[in-house]
Amino acid sequence: MNNDLHRVYLLAGSNKGNKRGFLEIAEQSLSRLLGQLIKKSAIYESEPWGFEADERFVNQALLFETLLQPSETLKVIAEIERRNGRIRPSGGGYASRTLDIDILFYDNLILNTPDLQIPHPLLHLRAFALIPLCEIAPTLVHPVLNCTIEAIAGAQLL
Repeated sequence: MNNDLHRVYLLAGSNKGNKRGFLEIAEQSLSRLLGQLIKKSAIYESEPWGFEADERFVNQALLFETLLQPSETLKVIAEIERRNGRIRPSGGGYASRTLDIDILFYDNLILNTPDLQIPHPLLHLRAFALIPLCEIAPTLVHPVLNCTIEAIAGAQLL
């Protein structure tokens, strides 16, 4: 068994119901089931991305240390989302949600499986994720793009 701690960067978001309350629940649940919270960003508001919705999103970047492997981390996240009313559209695509937690980075791992891609494949296109992540990890280097989060965020905002 691997007892090494891994650093996992997450983005929690919500645009349905008690949005800030769901972010708090995510933080508490992840602290209990995933590992130790090391750092968190402020909460940012943003427009929906990839679909139309009346409600704006709130998003927060979180850094945890965990003993769990990526697939186990994904299972924990999916269960937390499900327990908090997350319903995924049957045909795929984006929809309003009570809670969404994305794995942005897991150490410097590059992983591409049908269930999980790390780093998050759309991170570099999403200012709503880059801005809070830049707050807690501006010098973190994206292992595929080989640029810092600060540089990627700067390019995204131009």
